[in-house]
Formats: sequence, structure tokens, C-alpha cells
Amino acid sequence: MPKITLTPAERKVFRAEAHHLDPVVMIGADGLTESVLKEADAALKAHGLIKIRVFSDDRVAREALFQSLAEQLDAAPIQHIGKLFVLWRPIPEKERPIDEDRKPGPREYKVIQNSKRGGQRPEVKIVRVLGNERLTPGGKVKRAKPRKQSVKKRQPD
Repeated sequence: MPKITLTPAERKVFRAEAHHLDPVVMIGADGLTESVLKEADAALKAHGLIKIRVFSDDRVAREALFQSLAEQLDAAPIQHIGKLFVLWRPIPEKERPIDEDRKPGPREYKVIQNSKRGGQRPEVKIVRVLGNERLTPGGKVKRAKPRKQSVKKRQPD
């Protein structure tokens, strides 16, 4: 994968977004190990923009670590401030197998109700119907299956 190049304006936006983030990967005395790379790669796949904390006092070593980390993970180095690194990589698209039996998610319907008094505009509402709900001819949303009531609520007081 080619090295990601960002404009200064894009870097500024990513720095602003990363300001409130907490470090998700910590690099200890062992330095850049295989497990640290694996965790940082997993965090970049999940979040895209991450902070990494380094527990080293040597600034030159931290700078070299920052550059090598960005190269090995194919990520764009956003910021190195103190003992914190900020890296960004676009989140890959998730590959999902197409399941024909799967029902669609929430749908939105436009419900038009005529006014009881003649000459007025009909009332138009947009109704969101979830997978376990249905729309009646009168425009009301009802559950497809009734909710099961607990044994305690079924008993009279």
C-alpha cells in the first residue's frame, strides 16, 4: 500500500478529532514488538484514528519509533506531541456475504390522512417502521408479534 499523504488542512482536522481520544495502545520498555503492531493494526481497522502512548524518555528514539510505526502500519502520521502519537488510516470496507433470507431493516413510509373537515389539506406524516412492526391501513404502527408479558405481571394483585 502506498504511503498516505495528507494536506495540512486534513492533518488539522484529524488533530482536532483526535483531541478527545484516549490512547488505545501503549508501548512499554520492550519497544515496538509484534504484539504492539498487531494491537495497533486492529485498532486502526476498527477506529481509523488512534492515539498511542509511549513510556520512553528518549525523544529521538520516540521520533524514530513514530516514523517506523507509521511505515509498518501503512498509516499517516498525524501528530507526535510529547509521549503521544496520533495515527490515521482509512477504515476498510467490511465484506459481508449477501444473505437472501435476511429481512430489510427500518423502513420509512409516508402516511397521508385526509382531514375530517372538507377543504383542508391532508396531514402528511413520515413513519419509521422497524423489522418487527407493521403499518395498519389506518396509518398506525403495530408490532408484528405481541410482546410476551412476564409471569409476575400476568398475576392479579
